[in-house]
Amino acid sequence: MEHTPRSLNVSARPRLLAVLAHPDDESFGMGGTLAWYAECGVAVFLVCATRGEAGEVDPHHLSGYGSVAERREAELRCAAEALGLTEVFFLGYRDSGMTGSPDNQHPQALAAAPLDEVTARVTWYIRRLRPHVVLTFDPIGGYRHPDHLVIHQATVQAFHAASDASAFPGDEPPYQPQKLYFHTFPRLFLRLIVRTMPLFGKDPRRFGRNHDIDLTSIAVEDFPTHAQIDYLPVESRHAAAVRCHASQGGGSGLLRETFGWALRLVGSGGRDTFMRAYPPPTAGLRERDLFAGVEIDMD
Repeated sequence: MEHTPRSLNVSARPRLLAVLAHPDDESFGMGGTLAWYAECGVAVFLVCATRGEAGEVDPHHLSGYGSVAERREAELRCAAEALGLTEVFFLGYRDSGMTGSPDNQHPQALAAAPLDEVTARVTWYIRRLRPHVVLTFDPIGGYRHPDHLVIHQATVQAFHAASDASAFPGDEPPYQPQKLYFHTFPRLFLRLIVRTMPLFGKDPRRFGRNHDIDLTSIAVEDFPTHAQIDYLPVESRHAAAVRCHASQGGGSGLLRETFGWALRLVGSGGRDTFMRAYPPPTAGLRERDLFAGVEIDMD
C-alpha cells in the first residue's frame, strides 16, 4: 500500500502540530488525519490545553484513578499511542466546561485565562517543535465550546507571533510554520442530521451527552473546504483511538458513529475536511495533502 503523499520528502522528517483543548478532541475530531500522517512518517505532535477535568465521567470509569483528570489523561495517552503520535504536551489549564457552567469560574479555567498568556504558551511550543503545518479548531471551535474558542484564537495569534522575536521573547528562537488549517465538520452532513434527528424523536438543539450542544446554530455556519484528507487506510487506528476514550462514550455518542449513514450519504466517511487559514487560499483551492507545497528542512 502506498502511504506517503507525493509532496512529502521522505528523506527528511515533516512535522505537524495539532493544538487542541481537551483529551478526546484529537480522536473525536481530526484523529483520522493525525493517524494518516503518522503512518506516512510525519512527526505528529499534540498540544492539549487541559486534562478534561470538567468532563462527565460515570463512577465505574474512575476505579483505579484519583480524579477525572487522571482518567482522561490516561485515555489521551492511550489514544496517542493508537494514532501514532510522536509526543503529547499539556498547557496546564483546567477544563472550563460549557458556557454557563460553574467550571467557567475556576481560577485555572482556560476560558478565564488572559488570551496573551495562552498565546505565549502556544508560541513557545511552536518555536520548540518547529512544525511545518499547524492544525486547530475552526472559528467557532467546532461547537462553540469556550475552551475551543480560546485555543482557536490563541493558536492563530501564536502562528503569526512565533516568527517575531519581539513577541513573547523566551528561550526558543523565532520560527515560522508554513501552513495553518482549521478542522471543519462537513456542513451538508450537519444540515442533514439536523433535519433527520426530529424523525427519531431527538432535538438537534440539545445534542450531546449533556444536551448542551445546539447543532441547529452550528449547521448554519458555513466554512469553506480547502483540503480534504482521506484517512480510510488507517481507519482502524482512528477507531482504536476513539475506543480509548471510554469515559466519554468511546465514540458511541459521536456524530460520526451515531450518524455514520449520513456521512456515507454525503460522501464524507473516512475523510476529514479543513479550511486553510495560511497561506491565504486561492479561489477554488482543493488540496488532498496538507503538506502540499511545504519545504521540508532537516531539523
